Amino acid sequence: MKMAIEMNAVSKKFDRVYALDNVSVSFGGNMIYGLLGNNGAGKSTALNIITNRLFASSGTVTVDGEPVANNDHALGKMFLMGENNMYPSDMRVKKAFESTALFYPKFSIERAMQLSEKFGLNTRSKITALSTGYASIFRLILALTADVKYLLLDEPVLGLDAQHRDMFYRLLMEKYAEKPCTIVLSTHLISEVENLVERAVIISGGRIIRDAPVEELMRDCYSVTGTAARVDEFTADKTVLSEYSMGGIKSAGVQGHIDTAPEGLELAPMKLQDYFISLMENEEAER
Repeated sequence: MKMAIEMNAVSKKFDRVYALDNVSVSFGGNMIYGLLGNNGAGKSTALNIITNRLFASSGTVTVDGEPVANNDHALGKMFLMGENNMYPSDMRVKKAFESTALFYPKFSIERAMQLSEKFGLNTRSKITALSTGYASIFRLILALTADVKYLLLDEPVLGLDAQHRDMFYRLLMEKYAEKPCTIVLSTHLISEVENLVERAVIISGGRIIRDAPVEELMRDCYSVTGTAARVDEFTADKTVLSEYSMGGIKSAGVQGHIDTAPEGLELAPMKLQDYFISLMENEEAER
């Protein structure tokens, strides 16, 4: 039995449109996954099916070998931070913490209150009265305080300013270091998480198009910059992932082994976000 969340040939159809198309993927091993994709790619649909908030049109989902459908034991191993408020409209923040502890016995109300003070969240406020940013902070505190085996975060920094985003990422890494678990971080803000993510699962049009460790995915991927003529000469026999020009200067994303930077060109490792953008552009060109 594999100790992981497993989606096996999962499809989800809304009317005539497939939000997920025969998706098979596994999340486990106490590592941080980046579930990466543009808006509408199927990330939220996948996470909601995993946690039984949506039902798949076909396929199965298991957690540590157990089906998630109508299975409180399997569902109790996961916590999904999504965009929607799942609490009664008149409930206040502190009461929500107390209610969450009923469903997650390891949830620490004391820790949630400490984080609320750190983020400046008024725990006497009604949840529905919170601004977009503080509604996200409220959900982040729930996620950071939930002591579960699988932590699923769907666009967690929505509406947060730079200071609070940085605070969240640091707290998430502290939590992960103190007690490793499997974290699935779904986001389109790739530049902010590329140093956190260990394995990237890239989804486009409801299909998984890449699923590999980031180190493996980015191996031998470079950005080459110089005069357009020199870049074109250098890349003529190489796999070009992307090209950008401004005036007489050109930058190209290149995949392939390069020993040293060629004369007259600037060579740098390609960033995960640039790789992702190149991948999406190639996907769109092929459609």
